[in-house]
Amino acid sequence: MQESEQLSQVIAEIYDTVLDRSLWPAALKKTTSFVQGQASAIYWNDAANTSGDAVFDDGGIAPEYRQLYFDKYVSLNPTLTPRCFTAIEEPAATADLVPYDEFLKTRFYREWAKPQGLVDFVSIFLEKAAAKAAMFGVFRHERHGVVDQETRRRMRLIAPHIRRAAMISKVVNLKQNEAASLTEAMDGLRAGVILVDGDGKILHANVAAHAILDEGCILRAAAGRLVSGDARTSAELRAIFASAAQGDSAAGARGVPLPSAADPAETYVAHVLPLASGKRRRAASDNVAVAAVFIHKAAIATSSPPEIVAQTFKLTMAELRVLFAIVEVGGVPEVADVLGIAPTTVRTHLSRVYEKTRVSRQADLVKLVAGFVSPLSV
Repeated sequence: MQESEQLSQVIAEIYDTVLDRSLWPAALKKTTSFVQGQASAIYWNDAANTSGDAVFDDGGIAPEYRQLYFDKYVSLNPTLTPRCFTAIEEPAATADLVPYDEFLKTRFYREWAKPQGLVDFVSIFLEKAAAKAAMFGVFRHERHGVVDQETRRRMRLIAPHIRRAAMISKVVNLKQNEAASLTEAMDGLRAGVILVDGDGKILHANVAAHAILDEGCILRAAAGRLVSGDARTSAELRAIFASAAQGDSAAGARGVPLPSAADPAETYVAHVLPLASGKRRRAASDNVAVAAVFIHKAAIATSSPPEIVAQTFKLTMAELRVLFAIVEVGGVPEVADVLGIAPTTVRTHLSRVYEKTRVSRQADLVKLVAGFVSPLSV
């Protein structure tokens, strides 16, 4: 199969998950194959509290190892803290985050990854928030080798589509068999949802969307077509609708910012879901509809606790890793074993952390880090 054909099939299956979340494992399995890995998952991590869980996975990691990771080894993962500093949709492999030779000496690799034959992991951020971060990642087995440029290229091709499907699912939260059609399901949503044809003609709008259109500050109807008060935004939406009409599942892979005429500081975003595939086409009661436009207020990007701590005290990545390992694991010998570095190296980094944070005891470091973690985190 040609790469373009394989990519098109993977994208179509990813977007079908918006209407049926039970399809995620199958979609992820095909995504794993496309990126060329052993397993993949959509998961969340809380670096400050060294916790997390998989939201969806393709079953490529044995259940016992999956459970073991979140029960024990998530706190020993040396890439957890530095991964917080990667950009949205930019692939990050193990060697981008920690020296690979040090990684091979860590307890995490020796006790969890190596027994499974796993040698690397490449991930992208789907969403970053102060408390938690949502990610998509692919594990690489010995037979695949470590992440290379080809892996990164394929991750970049798939990243915006995984992210859009995940963001729409978060806003919509549709459940299988909850409604007979997409229009019926739309009417029960708080997010604004509009069905359009290839020319942008509005075919259906739910109650929330009608309120947005009536107000006219973000989007409005002009001669029955969906437009924005901003000419550039209108042109971008028209291009996406036209591409969706041609069956392009990749149309409008990234959200479209929607400035508000009433308040320039307030921004909404439109995520456009092409309705080209069989499942999505069948869900649209009017088969003339080529796209569903989901409108919601843009989330404010916030820094995670590790990012804030690093910025506040001007810590290097190595110093930050040692700081969070000290907080989570304990003494110097234990941290050296977890991070795969010499105890003398831990002491060197720790002395610099003490100097920069102006504290002199490990107990004080624990209190310091705790002060940067939101009390609202769950």
